[in-house]
Amino acid sequence: MSSDPRRNPAADEGVRLQKVLAQAGIASRRASEELIAEGRVSVDGEVVREQGRRVNPDTAVIHVDGSRVVVRDDVLHLLLNKPRGVHSTMSDEMGRPCVGDYVKERTETGGTRLFHVGRLDADTEGLLLLTNDGELAHRLMHPSYNVLKTYLAEVPGPVAKDVGKRLKAGIELEDGPIKVDAFRLVDAMPGKALVEVVVHEGRKHVVRRLLEEVGYPVQRLVRTELAGVQLGNQRPGSLRKLNRNEVALLYKAVGL
Repeated sequence: MSSDPRRNPAADEGVRLQKVLAQAGIASRRASEELIAEGRVSVDGEVVREQGRRVNPDTAVIHVDGSRVVVRDDVLHLLLNKPRGVHSTMSDEMGRPCVGDYVKERTETGGTRLFHVGRLDADTEGLLLLTNDGELAHRLMHPSYNVLKTYLAEVPGPVAKDVGKRLKAGIELEDGPIKVDAFRLVDAMPGKALVEVVVHEGRKHVVRRLLEEVGYPVQRLVRTELAGVQLGNQRPGSLRKLNRNEVALLYKAVGL
């Protein structure tokens, strides 16, 4: 019986776990063997200690020290610093600037379907994640996972000392009560202030509505962090791949 030339023997028989870890950039093969021997590696929820264990990189869920290791090279995790005026859609029938414009080359040449994780309204800038891992995107957006999002807001100043206390205690909005997870004054300037707000809710315009409700309408809003992944000094309009540690943070935040 002749073999099917289209079949991939490596995928059928599996690849040695230490080789998969080395290819994912976790450690050298020798160091990966030590990680396995120390019981620090799990595959599909089971700690693996024996050397030579074979896994299918396309389907295996691998963790090292409790952090997810993504070993498939076709899985993308990207961070866009969305500029003001860009719409959080992959295409826009009115021809307005949109997120899809920044990943057009990737989606057209590779045939990859990317999901944007949540939305930023057109006037809000900053961190927007894109991935082709649909389950990860779904969980990051689902309210039951309480994924934290951090924003910097420029508001009229000075800011009263009790504002943070009021926001943490909870504010009643038209669609129900909400409270922030953290609030702090970052900087105070003549006539304006910069405040940091951390929330886990994803309601539309929630940060703008919260601050307006306590008397501080937002003049500029930037998302700076999501699930521990930070925007940093990435320039507006630029797109970059997340590093291995950042990817692990995302999966950990949603229990994957």
